[in-house]
Amino acid sequence: MDLISDLANLTNSTLVFATALIFGAMGGLFSERSGVFNIGLEGMMTGGAFAAAIATWYAEKAGYGGASPWLGLLAGIVCGVLFSLLLALASVTLKANQAIVGVVINILAAAITLYLVKIIFNGAGDTDILNEVFSKWAIPGLSDIPFFGKALFNTYPTTYMAYILVPLCSYILFKTPFGLRLRSVGEHPGASDTVGISVTKYRYIGVIISGVLAGIGGAAITLTTTGNFSHSTVSGQGFIALAAMIFGRWSPWGVFGATFFFGMAQALRNFIKLYDWSAHIPMEFLYMLPYLLTLLVLAGAVGKGVKGPAAAGEPYDPSKR
Repeated sequence: MDLISDLANLTNSTLVFATALIFGAMGGLFSERSGVFNIGLEGMMTGGAFAAAIATWYAEKAGYGGASPWLGLLAGIVCGVLFSLLLALASVTLKANQAIVGVVINILAAAITLYLVKIIFNGAGDTDILNEVFSKWAIPGLSDIPFFGKALFNTYPTTYMAYILVPLCSYILFKTPFGLRLRSVGEHPGASDTVGISVTKYRYIGVIISGVLAGIGGAAITLTTTGNFSHSTVSGQGFIALAAMIFGRWSPWGVFGATFFFGMAQALRNFIKLYDWSAHIPMEFLYMLPYLLTLLVLAGAVGKGVKGPAAAGEPYDPSKR
């Protein structure tokens, strides 16, 4: 095999697998920067994956053709926002424990999506395979560049969106008044409130942005790599996204590096199968590799005393500012 071509294919697969993690982790970043700890990323991504599959399937039946996956992507965003509003209502308005609310959202999303799939598809545990999903776009000129063309510029539209998302999030969070206010309510909500910044408003906005991005992340899985939805479509990628956010130290570029690392762990299991010597490696080990790396990375991060936004996870009480 040609080594350069293999490395380009591996990089391309890594970015495809990292795409959902980038959206999920960036969503968690906005939520936690505003002071709301979002364990519910898994549930939001599950909801997005489910809504994308169902909306795309119905759009296919209605004859929308190539527009079907885009309608599915929009449905994934809407579903992610609905779950994010549940998190915001419980955590920000009702001041419930944010970790518990996130766990509840994960359980609720897993249960309700599987239940609805069984109703819609006559007891089946997964949806039908979608005919209209995203295909790879080769950018004229750029896709012909040796190595980089195949690695970066011949991929799915959701991956191109991820390319734009990372610098955009960095700019919004660190170069705009909105980003400064959002970060301030996550670091010192009492001081922010004193100068007239609405803690409730910015926390709601942060959590809703989280739902939008997590919904896109879940939809990206359905519309690119799996082609349908089942109970195992997301399979812990929301938690991996959460780990990537922590490993990336709540910074967009750090998060991108972490998601690339975890994406490569997922891509390797498919890449290794191309070689004959892979027959001697148990497939179970390859499938557990991303989750094993997640545990190791988190253990290392915690051991180094990594700390997130100071007020993340703490409901704000104006009487105690």
